[in-house]
Amino acid sequence: MRYLSACTVPLRLFTPSGSNLAFSNTSFRVTHSILTRPSQLISNSMSQPAADLNVLATTKDGLQQPENVDVVVQYVVLRRDLIDTWPLGSVVTQGCHASVSAVWSNKDDPDTIDYCSPDKIDSMHKVTLEVKGETQIKNLSEKLTSGGIIHKLWIEQPENIPTCLATKPYPKSIVSSYFKKFKLCK
Repeated sequence: MRYLSACTVPLRLFTPSGSNLAFSNTSFRVTHSILTRPSQLISNSMSQPAADLNVLATTKDGLQQPENVDVVVQYVVLRRDLIDTWPLGSVVTQGCHASVSAVWSNKDDPDTIDYCSPDKIDSMHKVTLEVKGETQIKNLSEKLTSGGIIHKLWIEQPENIPTCLATKPYPKSIVSSYFKKFKLCK
């Protein structure tokens, strides 16, 4: 386990009698996978985060976010038939192309600006899903277009093969309903 530097975080201990002890200069060693910002502090049974820190909730699709916050997310959808027949790196590259294209094409959009802001760039939320094949990716693209959801359907050239799609970053509450029937890509 690799530790980052020690940091100082407020700690409140609750005793069995219910009294509240606060320590403001207590140092802890934290790993990057556990804590990257003070707002991501996860309490244990002996402590609770200070009132101004958010409590994390894990959503159905595996995202961690502060409770009662509509996280900005980008959905990436890959074709399962290509995952099974192409080299994995090639399929991942297709998803990267679509993701970057969707972000860059919408770089002036407020949700994209928020998603790529310096304080959030190291904690982007992406959900990578899969569809069975070409027909399903085209149908999903049409459904997103008719619903006004901005996305990039990546067409690999010169073969002219639709390989994947990615939405621009959106608040999850706006786009999640379009992806409920799809499985996480594994």
